[in-house]
Amino acid sequence: MKEDFLSRLAEIIGQDYVSNRPEDLYLYSRDPGAQKPRQADYVVMPRTVDEVQQIVRLANQEKVPLTPMGAGLTLSALTVPLRGGIVLDMKRMDSIIEVNEASRYAVIEAGVTQAALGAYLEKHHPHLQHSTPEAPPTATIVGNILIQGHGHLTPRYGVNSQMVNGMEVVLPTGEVCKLGSSSISPSWFSRDPLPDLMGLFLGWLGTTGIVTKLSMQLFPKPSHRDLLLFVSDSTELIPEIIVELSQINLLENCFIITQEKPRWAQRIYYIIVISGQSQAEFETKKVLHNQIFEKHQDKASPVNEEPALTPLRERFLGVPPFAATAADFRKGGGFEYTGAILPIEVIPQAWQSGIEIAHKYDLLYQLGIQLLPNGHSVMLAYSYPFNRAIAEEADRARGALDETNRLTLEMGGVVWKPELPAQKLILERMDTGTRQLIDKIKKMLDPNGIMNPGNWEVS
Repeated sequence: MKEDFLSRLAEIIGQDYVSNRPEDLYLYSRDPGAQKPRQADYVVMPRTVDEVQQIVRLANQEKVPLTPMGAGLTLSALTVPLRGGIVLDMKRMDSIIEVNEASRYAVIEAGVTQAALGAYLEKHHPHLQHSTPEAPPTATIVGNILIQGHGHLTPRYGVNSQMVNGMEVVLPTGEVCKLGSSSISPSWFSRDPLPDLMGLFLGWLGTTGIVTKLSMQLFPKPSHRDLLLFVSDSTELIPEIIVELSQINLLENCFIITQEKPRWAQRIYYIIVISGQSQAEFETKKVLHNQIFEKHQDKASPVNEEPALTPLRERFLGVPPFAATAADFRKGGGFEYTGAILPIEVIPQAWQSGIEIAHKYDLLYQLGIQLLPNGHSVMLAYSYPFNRAIAEEADRARGALDETNRLTLEMGGVVWKPELPAQKLILERMDTGTRQLIDKIKKMLDPNGIMNPGNWEVS
């Protein structure tokens, strides 16, 4: 049966782009995070929408699970096949189809990486940029958007899923549809004012369809850009600073971080990214942000000297910033984190509890806040480095992750890109009507239950 099914896949995409060899499946059965591996049965690498359609139809016919994958870097095992079957690796669908400079959007295929689009814009459209997440350059843009990822322009322009103008989607039964203006126009410039169907695929973890093309907004690239750095020891000050920053709403990005190693990093650091198209705009923004911290000079002060100044500039001034750095990579090192989307008022409690959880599980702590659009909420990342070569240490990382997710929900927050145990915690707390709606939508779109089964599973 398996060899026959493999031959049928090879007829669709060619022998070189399908495999069930153990050495190939090994990489597709795990990701860089702490979640345990799950065995894939096949991996396929389509190049065209037609090939994706044929694979989906074959999977439906034989009721074989199908898991779409970008780069597999979520750390939450969201592209690790919970019930085996096919991993659909989208990397060969890597064309940048269009960049519209006037309306400022790009149309790309699902396999286009962050680095590829960044380099293309730098060469052909140097005055434009896309919102780049804190991820390796091999991370795919569509993958980041579908998990509602954040980018370096998130505080100013929104999370990356809010920047979608349109999609081409292969539905779980094999049909293709276009969403947004592309459904009625040759231009992919807007998702409004048509019925907004993007939400059927954003945040669904690959359980409702396969996005093959996507239009995303681009933004002006500034002529001037720099950091303002401040340090504090007061967790109670964090909500007040966030409110004041969002009131003037002029920053490009903002991080608030602490970590256990090196020793100097155990304080609370504010990293404010300022940018502008003119020197006058840039200097005005610097003055206004400095004034916020001057009001709190009894609790916060500028970072003007080593050892913090140079490493913080090196980590956060680049695009993307190297914000999510593990504090202690040892031999066999691993890295796990959970993103808690939180209301502003619970930050002091969340901050202190994160440090306590890390110490409870004998792990090093690293906490990092990124402001979400207009400062109405934040993403607080709890990061736990661990030694992958030591099973007991990986178990402790999973224990810390589970306790942190429970804390997030108890504080009224939401877990971002939740791994399977976190999905179950969310569904347990979710409004009954909402759970039933999720179940109805999945069953309507995917009657055979083949799309990344096990994720967002209500019944």
